[in-house]
Amino acid sequence: MPEATILGIETSCDDTCAAVMTGGRLRSSVTSTQTEHADFGGVVPEVASRAHQRLIAPVVEAALREAGVAADDLDTVAVTRGPGLSGALLVGLSYAKALAFGLGARLVGVDHLDGHLASIFLEEDSRENGRPAWPLLGLIASGGHTQLLLAPEAGAAPRLLGQTRDDAAGEAFDKTARLLDLPYPGGPEIGQRAAEGDPAFHRFPRSRPGGGGDAPSYDFSFSGLKTAVLYHLRDVGDETERAAYLDRHRADLCAAIQEAIAEVLVNVLFEAAEDTGSADLALVGGVAANRRLRAMARQRAKATGRRLFVPRPEYCTDNAAMICAAAHRRRHDPSPGGAERALTLDADPGLTLAAAGTQKQRPAPPAR
Repeated sequence: MPEATILGIETSCDDTCAAVMTGGRLRSSVTSTQTEHADFGGVVPEVASRAHQRLIAPVVEAALREAGVAADDLDTVAVTRGPGLSGALLVGLSYAKALAFGLGARLVGVDHLDGHLASIFLEEDSRENGRPAWPLLGLIASGGHTQLLLAPEAGAAPRLLGQTRDDAAGEAFDKTARLLDLPYPGGPEIGQRAAEGDPAFHRFPRSRPGGGGDAPSYDFSFSGLKTAVLYHLRDVGDETERAAYLDRHRADLCAAIQEAIAEVLVNVLFEAAEDTGSADLALVGGVAANRRLRAMARQRAKATGRRLFVPRPEYCTDNAAMICAAAHRRRHDPSPGGAERALTLDADPGLTLAAAGTQKQRPAPPAR
């Protein structure tokens, strides 16, 4: 049987992405990042949708051309169906439906978060620590999501152990960057400047919401960090004094903010690993591209004898390669394909990856 060729499409937010995979081997990955949102300090849904409409066809054509694949060679079209911005999702889904219908190809709707988890299976052959094993504890940290999930086995719905109660980790970077007069998106800006700063310059709060009773809490809260930065700058003095203070200490503040976010993420991940007995851990999502976070997590993994799987930075941020990877792992899924599936699949902006009815359960203790 010939190896299946998959076209992946991702348009959940402000990146228009397409990729091609054959037999689990990635052949191309193309991303067009929308720069229009920088003027607004954040993603504007209507602007994102219009940009996707303009970019989706040329981005798909570029991915096919780079892979050396014709549209007629496609066996499967995989597309993000949620979660994300409703209008943005509909652009990618509508394009994928029409393409799959016209080609008679199988259409697979992929959960964006499942795609992030699947990103650790990209480039398995070149990885030193081998293939992840089950159960797998995964932390998804991005601009819109911060969730801790336990996947018991391949194909099984993961169990939600914890999530942010307010801002996601990526939002915390964006909002604090704005307070420091840095452009959007804030994560890369803070990460770049933090490399020249002192993380011990100021200790910002490491908030950890309680779970209540004797149950451990793996939840996150980052809104207090934003407030702490706001008050810290307010207490410096008037507008002129604050501007001078930022000129002198912007790199130090970036390093201190980055340290606070990374420390909370790593502490929760490894506390849950200890409680659940998980030996293999995944760190994925756009925030996982942060160098300090990656280094801190790897250091803790080495110290505790666990295997940590982190995608290359370009596969941490939104991309279609991860959508291909998720679809490839589901290639034996009996869901209908071709014209039938193309007519029924719908976008779900609030799609939930975790198994229903299993949220926030106390993890079973490791076997002794």
